[in-house]
Amino acid sequence: MSDNLSKIPQHIAIIMDGNGRWAEARGLPRLEGHKAGTENLRQIIRGCVDAGVKYLTIYAFSTENWARPREEVEGLISILELFLDRELDELCAEGVKICHLGRLEAMPEKVRHKVEHSMEVTCSNSRLILSVAWNYGGRDEIVYAIQSMIKEKVQPQDVTEELVGQYLFTKNMPDPDLIIRTSGEMRISNFLIWQAAYAEWYITPTLWPDFNKEELIKAIISYGQRDRRFGKVSGIDNEG
Repeated sequence: MSDNLSKIPQHIAIIMDGNGRWAEARGLPRLEGHKAGTENLRQIIRGCVDAGVKYLTIYAFSTENWARPREEVEGLISILELFLDRELDELCAEGVKICHLGRLEAMPEKVRHKVEHSMEVTCSNSRLILSVAWNYGGRDEIVYAIQSMIKEKVQPQDVTEELVGQYLFTKNMPDPDLIIRTSGEMRISNFLIWQAAYAEWYITPTLWPDFNKEELIKAIISYGQRDRRFGKVSGIDNEG
């Protein structure tokens, strides 16, 4: 690790964008870009473990992605299955705990069982919490939280930010310190819209399959140079 890593974000979230453009630039089908992006995830996970990051959240499939061509959706589902089949043992050995963000019940039964199995197998790990946002949308998450509070008859006067947080898919997880978006797009894309209130953003033109460990370190170094004020005045201790 670089000596410049003086401040490590506890929680990094990544919008893994640019797989399709990466493939098209090489004359390949879009699905090949998604496969390359999944292969790339391995070194980013290791990079986070080596750097001491405790939480890594990846935006893998949004609630809006169901509207993509059927062939691409089915291919993405197959890639998720393959990733879990191939990487689970190694992730478990490295102390990685797998979590899922999103409406798991809406996923195809076969892949849902694989996700549930991966969470069960790694549930005791704590070196890195890897949250996979699959069938996830930030607005849908807030709707889900409201629905759950109504079902449990939570009274209006009892609703606080802390309580809402306990009904989100990310309950018991700290908000992201750093959100990375690859491919240069300048939008949030319905990702962690509640949790990202005071996150630092790092936008890079690098397409996701090319976002390697060195690029990750650049993002962490950039984060370490930020003055996080959380709406307060610079110079006041806002970190704790």
